[in-house]
Amino acid sequence: MAETTDDGKNADHPGRAEAVARMRAAGVNEPAVRAFVRHHEALVSGATGLVREADVEPASPQVLLDDLPDDPDAGRAALDATAVAVLNGGLGTSMGLSVPKSLLPVHDGLTFLDVTVRQVLALREATGARLPLLLLDSFATRDATLARLAAYPDLAVDGLPLDVLQSREPKLRADDLSPVDHPGDPRLEWCPPGHGDLYPTLAASGVLDALLEQGYRQLFVSNVDNLGAVPDARLAAWFAAEGAGYAAEVCPRTEMDRKGGHLVRRRADGRLLLRDTAQTAEEELVHFTDGDRHPWAHTNNLWLDLIRLRELLERHGGSLPLPLIRNPKTVDPTDPTSTPVVQVESAMGGAVELFDDAVAVGVGRDRFVPVKGTDELLLLRSDAYAVGPGTGYRLVAQADPLPVVTLDRRHYRFVHDLDARFPAGAPSLREAAGLEVEGDWTFGADVVVRGRVRLADEGGARRVPDGTVLEGSSAEGAP
Repeated sequence: MAETTDDGKNADHPGRAEAVARMRAAGVNEPAVRAFVRHHEALVSGATGLVREADVEPASPQVLLDDLPDDPDAGRAALDATAVAVLNGGLGTSMGLSVPKSLLPVHDGLTFLDVTVRQVLALREATGARLPLLLLDSFATRDATLARLAAYPDLAVDGLPLDVLQSREPKLRADDLSPVDHPGDPRLEWCPPGHGDLYPTLAASGVLDALLEQGYRQLFVSNVDNLGAVPDARLAAWFAAEGAGYAAEVCPRTEMDRKGGHLVRRRADGRLLLRDTAQTAEEELVHFTDGDRHPWAHTNNLWLDLIRLRELLERHGGSLPLPLIRNPKTVDPTDPTSTPVVQVESAMGGAVELFDDAVAVGVGRDRFVPVKGTDELLLLRSDAYAVGPGTGYRLVAQADPLPVVTLDRRHYRFVHDLDARFPAGAPSLREAAGLEVEGDWTFGADVVVRGRVRLADEGGARRVPDGTVLEGSSAEGAP
């Protein structure tokens, strides 16, 4: 289990009372308040949220998607009883964005949100399933998201909203765990509670009850920046027949997934746990990132039985006792000299340990295409993927294996840096094994990469001319 100690200072913590008062004044729902209180109590008691390698063992999937039968009738019926929830609360600040990450163009002018919506609409047309799409928005993403959705008048399903608004909580001073004050920009005093907030938000908004009343029995959840996460008919039919309360999709890890979360089994009771980077001690990252020891990546594609979920929420007062994630930051994330704070977070995948019949399902890499940085964004924008109406807007890889892209963070970390250095768009990568760029290179139009290419840092700004073909090791240095 996660590490904790008790310093005897937990009772009636003044900072907690002040934080709760601020949350209630801001209209935060009571289940979310209770979730915050639970985690604040753990913090004051000394909890770190760390999951020690000695306490767990690697977990492999019990079921493989490739082994599941393809029964079209069962698949259609299961999809018709499935609702789709997509996490859409992020601004992509780590990529230099100040707008919803889901509105970032990712392929042929389409945004994450466009592709997600079109995937659902195409699947509805192909199967006849209702498949309502529900976005979990934050205060930062809601208005812009709903404005974009106005382009899709057929998306809404009667009786259900297009989105629900996640709650928020105060950032806590690192020195005394009281709410931080930041008069220069009071908005920075607040933070989202992590995507574990999905559960109390579904309950408090009444959406969970509405889904059940309309005959939906399962929920498929994913991240908006993973365009491989299309509801799958075989998985839906299997989950409906299996009777499990919870299933998590896992896929083979690649070198792009070294920092991603994975499932492990707790030695004490054999339950599945989700372990993320923030729950790993620095000295144990060598084990966490060991792809031979932990070869399966957690995709954050989840299947939930809605009846079982409601029962579990009722048992815990409307919020789930999810593992603590302690996230140290500064109150202004752009100013490392500003007040050190702790953000209390939880992951929706942490619910896996609350279901004694939770299942890990092994899927292919086509169901996990995360975009956490500009490396993955460039690959997705390139011809290494095809996306369009002919495939129901599913991503179709044009290379096997897909190339690994590594861009110099000094020059390509932010989206505006990427756009400035690829003004004519991404180079052709369908014939590439890898592209590693060191230094400040700007790419011209119609550049083609073949094999494994590395551009070395030769100092100063350099340019790859229009029409250049970069091939293998011969492309090291100036083309």
